[in-house]
Order: sequence, then structure tokens, then C-alpha cells
Amino acid sequence: MHTSDIDISSSRVLIADDIQQNRELLEAYLVEEGYQILMAADGQQTMQMVAQHQPDLILLDIMMPRMSGYEVCSQLKADPAQRGIPVLIVTALNEPGDIEKAVNAGCDDFLTKPVNRLELRTRVRSLLRVRHLSSERDRLLAYLQEMEHRILRGGD
Repeated sequence: MHTSDIDISSSRVLIADDIQQNRELLEAYLVEEGYQILMAADGQQTMQMVAQHQPDLILLDIMMPRMSGYEVCSQLKADPAQRGIPVLIVTALNEPGDIEKAVNAGCDDFLTKPVNRLELRTRVRSLLRVRHLSSERDRLLAYLQEMEHRILRGGD
């Protein structure tokens, strides 16, 4: 299977930003790809949406009320059930210290605002492919472990 063969069009993408116009712009850039777009307006709502909908990718602003993007990312990456969800930080902050803090929080990639449409779509596509390949690998490993377990038990 080649990475271009992976169907990512039904992926769930959570856009988390406290500014509605930013959420709508990112949605407009991605809507043609066919993704299911989810939205959150603050850090706590982001955590609730992740728990409810298990998105395949999160576009996360840093400066949000009720919990910063750094805190959201740290909590997600500390949770074994959420750790595999790629986080793309999308922020107006572009100082080296801000980027380092995002990387230390566990983000998988970052873009600075204003966002270039082509760059956003390319990075989203790439992160979703990695997410789906990882999920497929995990399913195959679980299947192989089950088969190995059955063989060791005597093939029942």
C-alpha cells in the first residue's frame, strides 16, 4: 500500500481557536477535502470534543481562554488513549521560545498565522496519512498478537 492510496477524506479534523473568523477561515481552506470539521472555541471545549468525537487531527491555537493550547496539547499527549492524535499548532506566536514550548508540549507540527492555504492543506494531508498508517499498523499488530496467542494456546 502506498501512502497516496490511503483514503483520508472521511477524517475528522477538530479546529480549536477562540476567534470565530480564524475557525471559519481554516474550515474554508479544508472543506474541499471532504473532512468532517469539528470546532471548539476554548481549551476546555477542545478537551470535551476530543473525548466525544476522537478526531483524527487537531488544529490548535495556543492563546485560548479556559486552558491554553500548550495545556491542551500536554494533557492529550499524556493520555495513552489520546496520544496518537496529531496536533498541528496554528498560532500567531512565532518567537523561537513559543515554538520550543509547543514542541515540548508534544505538538506534531506547527504553522504561524496568517496561514498559507496550500501549506495548511499539505500539512493536514500529511499528518492524516501518518495517523491512518499508525492506526492500520496498530490493528495489524493486534491481529498478529491475537493469532500468536491462539497458536500458543493450541489453535482453538
